[in-house]
Amino acid sequence: MSLASLDAARGAPDEAAFGAFASRASLGQSALALAAGAVWLGFAFLTLRWPDIGDWGRGPELAWAAAIFGGLLAAGGLFGGLWPRAAKRLRRSTPWFLVLGLFFSLWQAATAKSTLLPQPFFPPPHAMLEVFVDDWAKLAESVAASIRLEMLGFAAGASAGFVIGVLLGWSRAFGYWAHPVMRLIGPLPAIAWLPIAFFAFPSSWSASIFLIGLTTAFPVAILTWSGVASVNMAYYDVARTLGASPVFLIFKVAIPAALPHVFVGLFMGLGASFAVLVTAEMMGVKAGLGFYLQWAQGWAAYANMYAALLIMSLMCSGLVTLLFKLRDRVLSYQKADVKW
Repeated sequence: MSLASLDAARGAPDEAAFGAFASRASLGQSALALAAGAVWLGFAFLTLRWPDIGDWGRGPELAWAAAIFGGLLAAGGLFGGLWPRAAKRLRRSTPWFLVLGLFFSLWQAATAKSTLLPQPFFPPPHAMLEVFVDDWAKLAESVAASIRLEMLGFAAGASAGFVIGVLLGWSRAFGYWAHPVMRLIGPLPAIAWLPIAFFAFPSSWSASIFLIGLTTAFPVAILTWSGVASVNMAYYDVARTLGASPVFLIFKVAIPAALPHVFVGLFMGLGASFAVLVTAEMMGVKAGLGFYLQWAQGWAAYANMYAALLIMSLMCSGLVTLLFKLRDRVLSYQKADVKW
């Protein structure tokens, strides 16, 4: 028997075993998708057929939407082989769809269908759907106001922090004067400056921009300073040997080498600035999601309050996603170990 025939004989069982394993995995994924579809169909039946305790709107709409979604999941489990790309995406999210279907079913049963959770503190899912459908104009206006305020404050603070960080890492004279000031002001929470900012600035809107910028500037400045100070001195020596000027050393050597640190500071500043944004909107700015949240709390509109919290979470997550995409584009030469 030749070597080729021996290799073929050894490879045949392996290929058969792999094929059997792949077939079992495919059947398992199909069963999981069918289970997720059944859970969402059960949630739709629960919402539509079990009478509510209390007056809640948009129940039929939620039930039909859940039924359509459950039907799509079940169809994906049965006929996923016809659309392999869509089936691959479905397989990744199917466990989450299953868990979310169970969560919504328990949430519905514990709120609208029984008195297990006290009302009106825990509204049912279709009460939040009613908020999104009926109050979408006010929510959209609040989102637009929050994004505008956040972007202006974040851009101002990131720009100032970046410039200060580069100067701290490059100039000893600037660091001599600026470092003690940063040690004094930087660790203080931006909220502590709220009364002074509202007095010093002509409007609560401009004061909020200052507070958001102050919150963003400190981590960006510290991390940029760290990045510039940690650049290998051999890079400067090689550039000077080739006749580089100080401006070239700053913009072509120091800043590019410090960019990974800069983006770490931007991520830290973004999270901190979002907390200040919500607080400022609740304290003085008469627009935005923070103001909407305070209004809903004052009127005991808990469904509106939870809807605003959900939108806040999605908005902050979206901004972080955009910052990650910007980082991946600017630092394309680096392998991105963290995915958002």
